[in-house]
Amino acid sequence: QVTLVESGGDLVQPGGSLRLSCTASAFTLDAVAVAWFRQAPGKEREGVACISGTDGSTDYADSVKGRFTISKDNAKNTVYLQLNNLKREDTAVYYCATGTFSIGTMVPSWYDYWGQGTQVTVSS
Repeated sequence: QVTLVESGGDLVQPGGSLRLSCTASAFTLDAVAVAWFRQAPGKEREGVACISGTDGSTDYADSVKGRFTISKDNAKNTVYLQLNNLKREDTAVYYCATGTFSIGTMVPSWYDYWGQGTQVTVSS
């Protein structure tokens, strides 16, 4: 059974940083696309960042460009999301997702496997 487990969410002040982790079991992440999504209360789930399995190319939502960085450690079968200069509007549950394709996308319906989410709260 494929399992994705996110961790690293926390309460942080505006301007602070966090690193989220997404570790897979029973599924190898090195050649597939992985994405991070988030969902705030009362809002739709939105794509934040994705990384391709072919060449490691990345893409980001405009709202997080220059502040968030997605990366992958194949040896640990883990994908990270570094969140810097956090803003109150970044508050949400963050989910990682993957599938059996290699080109990164931030379209949620493409992804087959999802983690349970980790809460990020930005507040003073």
